[in-house]
Amino acid sequence: MARIVIVGGGIAGTAAALALHKAGHEPVVYEAHPQSGEDIGAFMTLASNGMLALAGFDAAEAVAGIGFDVTGLSLLDEGGSELAAMPLGEHGHPLTRYRCLRRAELGAVLQAEVARQGIPLHHAARLTSFTETADTVTAHFADGTSATGELLVGADGLHSAVRSHLSPTGPGPEYAGQQVFYGYSTATPPPVTAEGLITMVRGSRVAFGYLVSPADETFWFARVPGPPAEAAERAATTPAHSRDRLVPLLRPDATPCAEIVAGTGEELMVTNALHLPPGTRWRGRRTVLIGDAAHAASPATGQGASMALEDALVLAKALRDTPEIDTALARYEHHRRPRAEQNMAASARLTASRNSNNPAPQDSQQPPTRVDEDLRRLLDWDTPLPA
Repeated sequence: MARIVIVGGGIAGTAAALALHKAGHEPVVYEAHPQSGEDIGAFMTLASNGMLALAGFDAAEAVAGIGFDVTGLSLLDEGGSELAAMPLGEHGHPLTRYRCLRRAELGAVLQAEVARQGIPLHHAARLTSFTETADTVTAHFADGTSATGELLVGADGLHSAVRSHLSPTGPGPEYAGQQVFYGYSTATPPPVTAEGLITMVRGSRVAFGYLVSPADETFWFARVPGPPAEAAERAATTPAHSRDRLVPLLRPDATPCAEIVAGTGEELMVTNALHLPPGTRWRGRRTVLIGDAAHAASPATGQGASMALEDALVLAKALRDTPEIDTALARYEHHRRPRAEQNMAASARLTASRNSNNPAPQDSQQPPTRVDEDLRRLLDWDTPLPA
């Protein structure tokens, strides 16, 4: 049993804690925020591969109790005509279906499961540095405390302090060329859609997507090409300002998108889409990165949380199956880096195609949403990790 220090109490960090605890280790989670580690406000779609990873460390049933099922996709053009329709993921079983849920809901469920299993989670613990030796690693926090273990897991997101100390001269997050809007519309009747359908709209100026919940609340997002919003601009922007900016971009299209946004109240958020370049250093002697800290992609593929959940499971299996930590971390990176960087590349291509207003190229490097037999074995807890 190894004592493992996890920096970050969001989705990646709590998932890693659950998976490592199941593998027989002693994880302790340190979260910088004083009360929570989840992202407040925005929603996400958790794909079947993410649900399979959750099942590996016995959290799928709890997560299936929140949000709602997503079983199909419809793609529309700017005139409202359907270009394509397809089923989504492993929709035949309730624990492997895509789910739409708020990020805060997923974070809260995973934190509750961490607490239920007696895994320590400390808040207001902001990492300032860490030191590695041949046998241990010690995390140092801003309040003057420290924590020592045999491994440090950096699960502290896109702006990872662990990554910046692991690779001080390495590249940081870069702007992906889009601002992303998220909202929840209740003031106007929702669009008529089939149950469990996500509708993607290839608009003339904006890429838009929406889902209608069982409670008739429309969850939506919009990706708008252009320069990034500076911090001061984002701080001064109100939901009304964002709504007034977005609606005119949607009005020329014969779709329900403009009305969805016009019917949105205060639950409207906007952020710059950021990503990491490929080739980021993932590990040191006794330090390893997971989730967005290692391989943040722009949101076009919708795979960020699912990739983090895969990381947590594969890292736990590597440490379970391989007693030497350095060898285990090498096996983790061997199995995770190609797939994670495939997702980064696919998301970057989709983002670039939207920014240039050209269709995304259709090639062999599509987003890794399909669950093939190799991935199924990788995410099966009882199947040893391949060499």
